Amino acid sequence: MADARTVKQIMATDCVTVTLQDNVYEIALKMKQHDIGFIPVVDGKKLVGVVTDRDLVIRGYAEKKSGSTAVAEVISKDITSIDANTTVEEAAKIMAKDQIRRLPVVENGNLVGVVAIGDLAVRGKFEDEAGEALSVISSDRTPVGAR
Repeated sequence: MADARTVKQIMATDCVTVTLQDNVYEIALKMKQHDIGFIPVVDGKKLVGVVTDRDLVIRGYAEKKSGSTAVAEVISKDITSIDANTTVEEAAKIMAKDQIRRLPVVENGNLVGVVAIGDLAVRGKFEDEAGEALSVISSDRTPVGAR
């Protein structure tokens, strides 16, 4: 068997990030500018959490927080991350198990990239793993427009 492809070979390395000094408005603006719904939060290069568009809605706007609210009030700190040497197959299994679409990739705690379910889907022989992961992630009862 050929050696398994690793996440390092397919991850995005040009990640949009925010810091704990940013606020909810700045996060929302970056999401709009880059057409993304997921932003890693870093302290220097160290990954300290992530903020999703859902985090902004649930912990921000639904709690009547203002645009000047600190990132710390909407951040998800209990996040799953993987090492750059994780196989693509293992990343797909983690995404399916944890029902997540994006995984931060870290080396020594520092953010080095992000792998998304779509990155797995376009990699030929891993289409089955990505399809399976996506079907598990999408099988929850959340309405399509709410994801």
